[in-house]
Amino acid sequence: MVGAGELQRAPLLTFTVIILTLMGAVLAAGGVWLLALGGSLYYVIAGAALLLTAWQLWQRRAEALWVYAALLLGTMAWAIWEVGLDFWSLAPRGDVLAPLGIWLLLPFITAHLAGNMPAARWGLVAVLVLAAIVLGVALRGDRFGLNGTLAQAAGAAGTDTTAAQAQSDWTAYGATNFGTRYSSLNQITKENVKDLKLAWEFQTGDHKGPDDPDEFTNEVTPLKVGDLLYTCSPHQIVFALDAASGKLRWKFDPKIEHHKNFQHMTCRGVAYHETKPGAVDSTGAAAPAECPKRIFLPTDDGRLFALDAETGKPCEGFGDHGQIDLKAGNEITTLGFYEGTSPPVVTDKVLIMAGAVIDNYSDKVPSGAIRGFDIYSGKLIWAFDPGNPDPNEMPSATHHFTMGSPNSWSVAAADEKLGLVYEPLGSSSPDIWAGNRTADNERYDSALVALDINTGKLRWSYQNVHHDLWDMDMPSQPSLIDVPTKDGVVPAIYVPAKTGNIFVLDRRDGHLLVPAPETPVPQGAAPGDRTAPTQPFSDLSFRPRQILTGAQMWGATMFDQLACRIKFKRLRYEGPFTPPSEQGTLVYPGDFGMFEWGGIAVDPVRQIAIANPQSIPFVSRLVPRGSDNPAAPNAAHPPGTELGVQPMYGTPYGVDLGIFLSPLGIPCMAPPWGSLAAIDLKINQIVWQHRVGTIRDKAPVPLPFKMGVPMLGGPMVTAGGVAFLSSTMDYYIRAFDVNDGRLLWQDRLPAGGQSTPMTYEAGGRQYVVTVDGGHGSFGTKLGDYVRAYALPGNVASR
Repeated sequence: MVGAGELQRAPLLTFTVIILTLMGAVLAAGGVWLLALGGSLYYVIAGAALLLTAWQLWQRRAEALWVYAALLLGTMAWAIWEVGLDFWSLAPRGDVLAPLGIWLLLPFITAHLAGNMPAARWGLVAVLVLAAIVLGVALRGDRFGLNGTLAQAAGAAGTDTTAAQAQSDWTAYGATNFGTRYSSLNQITKENVKDLKLAWEFQTGDHKGPDDPDEFTNEVTPLKVGDLLYTCSPHQIVFALDAASGKLRWKFDPKIEHHKNFQHMTCRGVAYHETKPGAVDSTGAAAPAECPKRIFLPTDDGRLFALDAETGKPCEGFGDHGQIDLKAGNEITTLGFYEGTSPPVVTDKVLIMAGAVIDNYSDKVPSGAIRGFDIYSGKLIWAFDPGNPDPNEMPSATHHFTMGSPNSWSVAAADEKLGLVYEPLGSSSPDIWAGNRTADNERYDSALVALDINTGKLRWSYQNVHHDLWDMDMPSQPSLIDVPTKDGVVPAIYVPAKTGNIFVLDRRDGHLLVPAPETPVPQGAAPGDRTAPTQPFSDLSFRPRQILTGAQMWGATMFDQLACRIKFKRLRYEGPFTPPSEQGTLVYPGDFGMFEWGGIAVDPVRQIAIANPQSIPFVSRLVPRGSDNPAAPNAAHPPGTELGVQPMYGTPYGVDLGIFLSPLGIPCMAPPWGSLAAIDLKINQIVWQHRVGTIRDKAPVPLPFKMGVPMLGGPMVTAGGVAFLSSTMDYYIRAFDVNDGRLLWQDRLPAGGQSTPMTYEAGGRQYVVTVDGGHGSFGTKLGDYVRAYALPGNVASR
């Protein structure tokens, strides 16, 4: 027996015994729970081994080191069997055990142990050295990465690229209405991009107020026309800056009301229109002389402004002294329930505007009707109300738009030669319950609709998710490019989806160019709802090819990894499209989506695309009506949030939505959570893919571990062979070699860069601009910065 006096002379040994006992008890108890749920036996064995090690130490036996060495060796073998030589999957399985093994070798432990100490010590040392070698080998490679190099060949003969080229200006959200996020500028190349320096910086002064929602963000991609750069801030204040110096020329403040009702407080951008010589309006009359160059600004409170692009003053002949009310035609006009978060599509004569409708609050919300307005007068020309049996029915004194009709909150694309605008739609409201949706109500849910620019009539549609119960909107601006096929050059449209699928369609008629076979999916919806038997799965996709298993659960340590495994086993999960449930359903890809509003960047000359997919699982738990979730609006569940309990009034359930996180607040799924990739559009195959982003700005200690992090915003690509990205959860703008994805340059940002970069030429210099405003619900640092980079030269002062 060990006496009290001996314990007093070995306090660190006693402390170690206590820690090992606690660790062993936690692992053993949690392991039994996990095993009962059908999970891994490892944690029971590990817990027992730690308890045995503690007992041997208590007895002052050198055999404790042998037991611990066996635990380390077994853990290493088990970890490699589960996840292979993937460093970031291996690390949490040993990041507690390995340091503790070193601790056990220190003299204040070993000096108190009896037995064959040299052999026991060297046995443990050998296992620790082997573990270090294994981790070193795992660190040298990346099991996730796909290494490849894009072909150098230019685009196929006959491919029309002129409509997608930005040249010296950037005149629309995606460079042009083709949504390519591509510039033909090539002053900045992969050889000299490393020399980029900050040329100028502008601060808007627009900051979050006490009455603003958590989702306070600046997601704008600025426009550049002539010598002016146009940008906006979260409260939809427009700034016109000198493109060469960043000096303010004018600003316009719509003075929107600050209110917690707003689900988002953001600005993705403005739109631009320039009157051509001899132009006419939608009625055939000569275009007015007023405002020959116009900036169009949608606002969160449901207004749309037309501003003189040279002065910022409202165009008096547009609507009511420069603005129109986008809430008109709706029965529900509650502040914040309809928001203009994305810029409209501008064509020669017609301005096409859609908007965001509040998610998951009620079935009595505004319509998501898409509308075409005269570009000069603001007069309503047509409407497309997706939930109406007659979607083109116009509002009148006796008819309102359909409540909860699917909305197009993101950015649309257009092909004026074909006379079509392409609108990505979300689902009917609310999103996670659909038992009361009619066939008319959801026929265009989560679909891409191609509408006639002049009439709003449907030409064709493609549904990305049938009977959507997962908020799997069409979130991204589609990208238009003419691609070579065996039948000649075809005008194509690439449509990124939250599911990770990229649907490739002929943009003339909507037929698939890349197969997307209907595939059986899990069944068993909650009582009163139903599920579609199949869903389309594109052959061009970043979606997970295998369903998640317990081995992919993650954590900073083996303890929160165990907690994640238990949580995983307690949730319902049978793969993609597992229906929401009261039990709680794991939704993967999650509600953030593998693609979001940033879309992809397309080089139409080289026929390549750059994409930045992400993968974060969500948990969706249906909450029956009760004291915590009443059937009528209640102060406990106000509008203006997208996470936590969403009331979904008018349905039998609310829904509790959240990211699938460990007890330490990090994703329960192993990294990478975000990557950058290249697609060869001539063969529609992914050529390279690499994790991007570090945990520097999320970890307690700012360690630059490259794990691949979530991101919000899209890539931009140039003819110089460089792709730019600023949207990661760490605060950097980065430049990559388009050929192979190699990082060429990066610069530290003062706030989160949750936006899409753009580029332009001014005074003979190419500039790259990023807007760094952060993102409230995404958790990045808020700011008010517009920053322009250029190669060394006459760099303006800050």
